[in-house]
Amino acid sequence: MFSLDTRIDETGLIRLDKKSAEGFEKLGLVTVGDALSHYPRRYEDRTRFDVFPDCPMETPVCLHVQVIDCQSRFGRARGSRFFEATIEPAGGPDVLGNRIVLRWFNLAYIHKILAVGHELVIYGKPKVSGKRIVIDQPDFEIIDDDPASADAHMGRIVPIYPLVSGISQKPLRNLIFQLAQQLKAGEVPDWLPPDSSETGLTRAEAIRTIHYPATAKDLAPAQRYLALEEFTQLQLILRKRRAEHRARGGKVHFRDRLLLQSFLENLPFEPTNAQLRTMAEIRDDLSSVHPMVRLLQGDVGAGKTLVAAGAILMVVEAGFDAALMAPTQILAEQHFLTFQQWFEPLGIEVKLKTGSKEAGGDLPLFSGKQPGHGTLLIGTHALIHDDREFGNGLGLAVIDEQHKFGVAQRQKLIQRGDSPDVLVMTATPIPRTLALAFYGDLDVSILDELPPGRGRIITGIRKTTQTKQASEFLKDQLAEGRQIYIVYPLIEESEKSTAGAASVEFEKWKELLPGAHFALIHGRLSAQEKDEVMTRFRSGEANVLVSTTVIEVGVDVPNANVMLIYNAERFGLAQLHQLRGRIGRGEHKSFCVLMIDPEAEGAADRLKILTETRDGFRIADEDLKQRGSGEVLGTQQSGLPDLKFGDFIGDSALVEQAKAIAEAMILKQPQEG
Repeated sequence: MFSLDTRIDETGLIRLDKKSAEGFEKLGLVTVGDALSHYPRRYEDRTRFDVFPDCPMETPVCLHVQVIDCQSRFGRARGSRFFEATIEPAGGPDVLGNRIVLRWFNLAYIHKILAVGHELVIYGKPKVSGKRIVIDQPDFEIIDDDPASADAHMGRIVPIYPLVSGISQKPLRNLIFQLAQQLKAGEVPDWLPPDSSETGLTRAEAIRTIHYPATAKDLAPAQRYLALEEFTQLQLILRKRRAEHRARGGKVHFRDRLLLQSFLENLPFEPTNAQLRTMAEIRDDLSSVHPMVRLLQGDVGAGKTLVAAGAILMVVEAGFDAALMAPTQILAEQHFLTFQQWFEPLGIEVKLKTGSKEAGGDLPLFSGKQPGHGTLLIGTHALIHDDREFGNGLGLAVIDEQHKFGVAQRQKLIQRGDSPDVLVMTATPIPRTLALAFYGDLDVSILDELPPGRGRIITGIRKTTQTKQASEFLKDQLAEGRQIYIVYPLIEESEKSTAGAASVEFEKWKELLPGAHFALIHGRLSAQEKDEVMTRFRSGEANVLVSTTVIEVGVDVPNANVMLIYNAERFGLAQLHQLRGRIGRGEHKSFCVLMIDPEAEGAADRLKILTETRDGFRIADEDLKQRGSGEVLGTQQSGLPDLKFGDFIGDSALVEQAKAIAEAMILKQPQEG
């Protein structure tokens, strides 16, 4: 008998050579508990298999087959080889005598393990190649007649696990099958409080079922139980983080709002009610001895920068310094120009610190720093490498586009002050369930209004083969004096990708738009080169900017009203929404055209929501459904563990339930102590 802490190699259920031991270590499987929490990535119902196909299929199939021929072949490229295995249904050919060819490329070991006569279970998507039906790179297992392993691999719903080099499905499945069979409730204590899950399962039952469900219907309750457990643990981590932050104590960073009042009164526009409400929430935080940690989220163009300005003014008026950290030099310089124009007439010194540039209040607009006021330092991650201390003490750290920074980077900036207040901002709307799940340690302010006077944006979907027609439309817009963005996913062409590349298409556009003034910007340019390009585009000297996604944030050119995004099918919805946010910033009607590959299956349907709405929160919800939480919100950026049941993040009831359970557990702890 063994416990969850027993090492796998001490169970006697598996023998590990050096390579497989390294594989288990890469997977993080050291103990019995590790193995039992290594959940399947999918399942195959081997109680019945798909019908042997005689035509291409839209979805993968799972087949029980027999190898009737196999051989290595040479590819067209010099020295390349691939392996082919011809298969028919296990037990003999079907009525029509259909056969399928399996192909593996650049996998030299396949010919050593597959032979004529082998029975396989395969999983892959049939397609047509010449006159043959083929499946490329299929998942496969060789089925043997060992009755001891039959229960684990055939005649049931079979788990398919994530693997690494050195580990194959069958030995891993054998191990977990035997561990699950021997699992006793007493060895796996229930972590959730009694009756907290409506599934009626114990933890041991949920773990056993998720590995080897008796029926497909049994899976959902087990997954839901374990998802609730995981989300509750996540909430406890967040609440512990929040309690520790508050326990450190802080300082009052607010004295008066005279500077803020003067600033708002001299604006050429009226702030929205959402902006004023959020500034009031921040003022209350700055007035408290508890350190502020607030997330400010709002849609593209909702005016987060103005709210940040209000927070900074309140802090510097109290005599403290403030820092604003942005993820790119383009965005940092955009902020520097904006805040310099806003603040220096008020006597607030604004400085810039990036990896290649340093600027201060000796620039023309500066009218002299007022005594007793703090300073604003704007920069990139270079701020965390600057050894100079803030002369007045860092009172506020504003982190823009917070998801672009790792936790360690954010903490380094915060640690440069004595318990500074922290405002993190994102223009990527976060679905409510994600905010609940990942930002439980923060207070959240949402800007749910857009400032008036923004131009309308019309979004359409076209094929990349319609570039000539698109160029005629662009000529009309240029003739009216407008400016244009043309965005590509890559800098240069790659043999592995047919997607358009900015540096190559740049030359083609010069031929399509004669007389236009072009500029090219991408991530490989030096900081000085990027700065020169953006200066030309902002001033109107260049009226067509060909770019990669380096312009996703931080570019504000009100006269730019057209954006073409090539190979839009390669982007997530939220990123496309961010890119689109670079237009519609002036009074002119704007146009965003999503150019998709004609062969990209389902791309138009997936992107359709962008043509229907500019509501970033609705788009974020759809993005979450399409891509899952792991891609929408990288957990490495939040400093939290990866979620094994991230697909359940969209289940707001489950997330709310986890939050309630965590709060009840925390309230109960002191009483038990």
